Amino acid sequence: MTHIELAGGVAVATGSPTAEATLTLSEDDTDDRRVVTVPSVSDALNELRQRCARWPHAAGICDDVLRAIDPTAPAFTGVITESLAYSTLQSGPEFARWLAERGPAKLPHIPDPVEAERVGDTLQVRFNRPQRHNAFSTDARAALLEALEVARLDPSITEVILSGNGPSFCSGGDLAEFGSFADPASAHFARTRHSPALVLDELTARLGERCRAEVHGQVLGSGLEMAAFCGHVRSGADAVFGLPELSLGLIPGAGGTVSVTRRIGRWRTAYLVLSGRTIDPPTALRWGLIDEIV
Repeated sequence: MTHIELAGGVAVATGSPTAEATLTLSEDDTDDRRVVTVPSVSDALNELRQRCARWPHAAGICDDVLRAIDPTAPAFTGVITESLAYSTLQSGPEFARWLAERGPAKLPHIPDPVEAERVGDTLQVRFNRPQRHNAFSTDARAALLEALEVARLDPSITEVILSGNGPSFCSGGDLAEFGSFADPASAHFARTRHSPALVLDELTARLGERCRAEVHGQVLGSGLEMAAFCGHVRSGADAVFGLPELSLGLIPGAGGTVSVTRRIGRWRTAYLVLSGRTIDPPTALRWGLIDEIV
């Protein structure tokens, strides 16, 4: 067993997992949630070393948050912890560098970013920005919350289905909107007082598997984070799953350090964030990130 310290205080073990490790890499097939199986440990380790060196603040804070959160505890505590860390990184040099490299961006106005339809006792909620692979924006968050509140307040709704129109379920936060927040404190307040994650968590507590996400295409960032809060995730064979936030100098900010960790453990969640790698539906099913492939 080898224990390697990377930038940001990230610790990677190879071979046998240890309590101190952020994650463990192995070339052997295993169902141990502390271990990620990769084709080449040396290649994966080099990739992680480079990424942690480029984004040491985000990498280290990601590790801190994942260790601090208890996935068995109420979601609220974890969402608050995550959001405070996210706001810290929004004020940091790594996110500032990404904004400078991106340059000015204009968020297009797309009407009706979320569609909601009640059919009997079922509420069907669909992301509706297909031109942008349903990238998640502030107006989409507001519309999603409005739709989910109907189910939260109406006990006669006994099923909620979250899906997306067009080629993807949700490709994550709309990058054109990043950096438009007034200040990190206001952004934290908005994220936590108007959180689809917490409503989905409440609905899942009430409805169980009848709060379902049906995903396909890109299931990235906030899209994956929200889907993982649902009691059942049904995936198309074309889906691609990932948490790409590190390359922005950030960590997941839509509750993913809670929802994804509940499903796959902090170690594999750390791998998804730190490596930026995506996984396919069979891997997601084996890890427990999804529940069904159709």
